[in-house]
Amino acid sequence: MTAASAPLEPTFQQAMEITAQWLGLWEAGELSDEVLGDRVGELVASRDGARGFFVVSLAGDCPLMDRLPDPVALALRTSGDGVVDLSVRNLAMSTAMALHHQRNDDAAQQGGSERVQLRCTELLRLLEPEPVKARLETLLEATHGAGEDVAFLDRWGYDAAQRAAIAEAVLAVAEG
Repeated sequence: MTAASAPLEPTFQQAMEITAQWLGLWEAGELSDEVLGDRVGELVASRDGARGFFVVSLAGDCPLMDRLPDPVALALRTSGDGVVDLSVRNLAMSTAMALHHQRNDDAAQQGGSERVQLRCTELLRLLEPEPVKARLETLLEATHGAGEDVAFLDRWGYDAAQRAAIAEAVLAVAEG
């Protein structure tokens, strides 16, 4: 494999910077939906690339995730289980954090977390249904204290109310 054909494997930090740059160009009309879709597809092929993309696109002010162009949606849909996994984890984390911020009377942070939660919900509805369903079932099982995702929920210290909110968010994806 030559350097020219090597897959893009940026660090997490580089992926965030690349995503911010691309989204700025896209918003300014200097990057087409098709080119952005191609670039996003390459970026999310690696775990750090996908993590960086989602940190910027889900939490940022750019409207990309609110009106996902078809080429970008297709790139994410065909990117496989890594994108599904990160989308589900982001759904859980944003849901739990929205409740945390609500408890602390931090309406601005709560609104930001709720926006990420909504964007994750909509994204999960666009991705391949079978892997999404399987991954959501694993997370739902963990909210009841069983399965592979219990360690994930424990690592972040989510309490019973946060786990219940995560379970509600999981079920809301299917209701869409």
